Amino acid sequence: MIGGYHPRGSVRRVDSDLRRPIGLIAGWGRFPVLVARSLVERRIPVCCIAIPGHADEHLEYLCDHVLWSGVGRLGTHLRYFRKLGVQQVTMAGKLFKADLLYGGSPWLRHAPDLQCVRTFGPLLLSRQRNARDDSLLNAVTQMYQNHQMEVTAATDLAPDLLARPGWLVGKPRSLGLENDIRFGWEIAKQMGGLDIGQSITVKDGAVLAVEAIEGTDACICRTGEVCRRGGWVLVKVAKPRQDMRYDVPTIGPQTVRLVHEAGGVAIAIEANKTIIVDQDQTFADAAKAGIAIVAMDGSATHARQIAA
Repeated sequence: MIGGYHPRGSVRRVDSDLRRPIGLIAGWGRFPVLVARSLVERRIPVCCIAIPGHADEHLEYLCDHVLWSGVGRLGTHLRYFRKLGVQQVTMAGKLFKADLLYGGSPWLRHAPDLQCVRTFGPLLLSRQRNARDDSLLNAVTQMYQNHQMEVTAATDLAPDLLARPGWLVGKPRSLGLENDIRFGWEIAKQMGGLDIGQSITVKDGAVLAVEAIEGTDACICRTGEVCRRGGWVLVKVAKPRQDMRYDVPTIGPQTVRLVHEAGGVAIAIEANKTIIVDQDQTFADAAKAGIAIVAMDGSATHARQIAA
């Protein structure tokens, strides 16, 4: 029931009271649903804060409790988790920061409370305004820790979603593809180190587009406008000091569809640090579209090893 508190009640698992519940903060996409499903399958209770306009309504049927609440209601979130005995919190799913911070009247739509002002005020209201992803998410993590709640990486709770190293699917290897992957990898890692974004598109050793606040999907679409001949590569990496408790690089069927529609031929990701949602469908769609998906182990030289 969007806008209120929703207990699952009669469908609660019989042994749920024997285990501490996990607090799930759910943003956009399939990732939060898959994390919740993984926990449910292991009979771990899930108490979910679902962000309106972002979270999937299917969470209502998976989680033991669901509270639909604006991203700025941090005090409400803390009270909700405390009431349900949550001591471990995880974050999953994308938040559209451009919309939240710069899209019209975010303060009205997401109803920031006093706890939100205390958490983000030093970053957003000072003369040296700091809205970088790492700074904002670190502030949220510190807030929960200050209230005796541990923040855990969602990938620790559902490690099966992480990509394994290898040439996972797609078109045959080529020297040109290998060179573009290696070149894009090096640039993307530098870009991630500056906390700009995690995705880049390249062709023939040239950078076509760089992800910024608008996100990977917009970067892909922009590439299609710039490079109408197609044949380019999407490279998506973790930041050099990626905190896996939040902001985990993710691809899925939608990524494959957008890359195909925009003329891309390959997606390179970082193994063990990238989520592949709905893996079977993602791989099937990529194979049908003739798009390669390659997962590298964290070093630029690994691209050469995989392509060999």
